[in-house]
Amino acid sequence: MPSSTFYLPSSLAIVALGSNLGDSRRIIQDAMVRLQNFSDQPILKSSLWQTSPVNCPPGSPNFVNAVVGLVPRASETPESLLQKLRALEKEFRRPPKKVLNEPRPLDLDLIAFGTETRNSPELILPHPRAHLRRFVLQPLSDIAPDFILPGQSKTIFQLLAERPDEEIVTRLDATP
Repeated sequence: MPSSTFYLPSSLAIVALGSNLGDSRRIIQDAMVRLQNFSDQPILKSSLWQTSPVNCPPGSPNFVNAVVGLVPRASETPESLLQKLRALEKEFRRPPKKVLNEPRPLDLDLIAFGTETRNSPELILPHPRAHLRRFVLQPLSDIAPDFILPGQSKTIFQLLAERPDEEIVTRLDATP
């Protein structure tokens, strides 16, 4: 269920949240509260979604995923926001990565920062695989179904409709 507040997509930073270690629902909800501190306006919050692990080590638990849309402060850059997201992951006790896509208490991905684009070793914007991932598209459709990621020509709703049902994605609850 989308938030009732509307922002122009060009002003939004989109952050995907995921957790599959610990009390994932609580972790995602607490992280959403913390992400409000990075926004000049009330954040847009998707519902919580349980999703099957994608490209994870065998036996990885399911994820709880969500998406937040926030209006960055005037001085914020994609790079400075990324640093804040990484610091927040550490606060939630995310250990340094040892294995690709291993279980973790909190994963924060900067999906888009307005219409900005980046292609550096530190940051690629928009996120290079967001348009292919149902676990990003489904929650993003809660808050911005008509949003078009930079470099794409289709809306989030259209991209989601075209995704095969390879991933199991189940709504856990309405917008927190």
